[in-house]
Amino acid sequence: MPKLGLSTKLWYGLGQGAEGIKNAAFTVLLFFFYSQVLGLSGVLTGIALFIALAFDAITDPLAGSISDSLKHRWGRRHPFMYASALPLGITFALVFSPPQGLGETGLFVWLTVFTVLTRGAMTLYHVPHLALGAELTDDYEERTIVVAYRTFFQLFAAALLFLITGEVFFRATAEFENGQMNPAAYPQIGIVFGAAMLVTILVSALGTHSRIPFLRKPPENSEPFTLRRPAREVREALENTSFRAFFSCLVLFYVARGTSLALGTHMGTYFWGLDGRQVMLVPLCGLSGILISTPIWAYLSRFIEKKPMFMLGITGFSALTLLLPLLKIWGWFPPLESDAYLPTLFAIVFLAAFAGGAPTVVAGSMLADIADEHELERGRRQEGVFFGALSLAGKAASGLGSAFAGFVITLISFPLQAEPGTVAEPTVNALGYAAGPGVALLAAAGISLMARYSLDRARHAEIQKALRAQREGTASAPCARTA
Repeated sequence: MPKLGLSTKLWYGLGQGAEGIKNAAFTVLLFFFYSQVLGLSGVLTGIALFIALAFDAITDPLAGSISDSLKHRWGRRHPFMYASALPLGITFALVFSPPQGLGETGLFVWLTVFTVLTRGAMTLYHVPHLALGAELTDDYEERTIVVAYRTFFQLFAAALLFLITGEVFFRATAEFENGQMNPAAYPQIGIVFGAAMLVTILVSALGTHSRIPFLRKPPENSEPFTLRRPAREVREALENTSFRAFFSCLVLFYVARGTSLALGTHMGTYFWGLDGRQVMLVPLCGLSGILISTPIWAYLSRFIEKKPMFMLGITGFSALTLLLPLLKIWGWFPPLESDAYLPTLFAIVFLAAFAGGAPTVVAGSMLADIADEHELERGRRQEGVFFGALSLAGKAASGLGSAFAGFVITLISFPLQAEPGTVAEPTVNALGYAAGPGVALLAAAGISLMARYSLDRARHAEIQKALRAQREGTASAPCARTA
C-alpha cells in the first residue's frame, strides 16, 4: 500500500465534520428546541430520540455488514458515502423545521420521523467512513494520527456550529432577549448546517477517491449478504473480550457526555444564568479543550499505551464534571456579577473536555486494533461491523443522553417554556445535581470494565506479524481457506 500522504489524511478527516455538525446540533440544540422552545414534554422528547437510537441499533451493524461485503468499482466504502450526502442534508434541515401549529402529538411524530431519517442517512455515510479510516493504514501509531485528523475536523465543525449559532442565530431581539428561546432561529440552523454537511461529505469522498485501488477488497468467495449475517457478525464481535470491555466502557462514557450536552443549554440558561451568546460559548469552550488536546494526546500515544490513556481521560472528565455544579450549589463559586464568574466556568469546562479528549482520540485506533485481532481469529476483515459499533456508541451520546435528559427534566418537574430567572432554586439545583454528579458517576462506572482489555503495542505487533504471514500464505495458495 502506498504511503499515506498529508492530503489524504486531511480529506479523510474533513469528512468527520458532518458527524461533528450533526452530533453538536442533536446533543446541544435539539432537546432544548423541542422541550423548552416548542413545549413538547421532556419525556416525549426523550422517547422520540430514544426510538431513533433503537433504529440505529439495527441499521449501524447492518450498514457495516453490507459495506464489508460490497463489490463495486468504487470499492466497499465510497458508494455509500456519495449516496448519503443529499438525504442527510435534507432530513437534517427538516428535523429543525416542524410546521407551525402542530400539537404535542404532531411534534412528537415529526421529531421521531425526521430524527430517524437523519440518523439513517448519517449511518449510510458514517459507518463506511469510519471503516475506511482503518483501511488507510496498518501502522499502529499512524492509525492514531489518522483518528486525530478525524477528531480534529469533527470538533472544529462542531465548534463552528456553536460559534455561528451563538453569534448569528441566537442574537438577542426585541422580542427575545435570550436568543436561544427564539423559535425562528432553529430552521435557519437546520438549512445552513444541512448544506454544510452535504458539501463536506462530497468533498471528503472525492478527496479520498484516489485511494480506492489500494484498499482491501472482500474475498471472492465471501458469503452473500443475508439479514441473518449482521446478527451473527455482531455476536462474533461480542465474543472478543477486548471488544466487550472497550465497547461497554465507551458507551457509558458517551452516554454520560451526551446527557451533559443535552442538559447543557438548560444548564446555561437556568443554572448559570447565561444569555444566548454565552450559552453557546460553554460547549465551544468544551470543544476547544478537546480540539487543543487532540494533537497532544496523539503525540503522547507514542509513549503511553492506549488503554491507560483512555482510562485516564475518563477519570479526569468525571472528576471535573462532578465538581463544577457542586461549587456553585455549595456557594464556593464566584458570584454571577463577579468578573471571575465566566472565566472560572469556561476554564473548568475546558479542562474537563481536555481530559475527555484522550478517549476520543484513541477510541478509533483501539477499535482498529481489535479489528486486526478479530481478523486473525476469524479470517475475515470486518471493520464495518466494529466501526458500526463505534458509530452506535457515538449516537448513544445524543440518543440515550437526550432520553436521560428528558426523564431528568420530568423527574424534577422542570417547567416547560419557562422564562430564565423564574424557576425555583430547588428545581434549578436538582438540575445541577443531575448534570454534575449524575453524569460523572455514569462516566466513571465504565472504567472498571476496561480491566479485561488486553491489547497493547507488543500484542498488536504480534497480531500484525501473524496477519502478514497469513495473507502471504493465502496469496501463494489460492485455494487456502480464507473464512
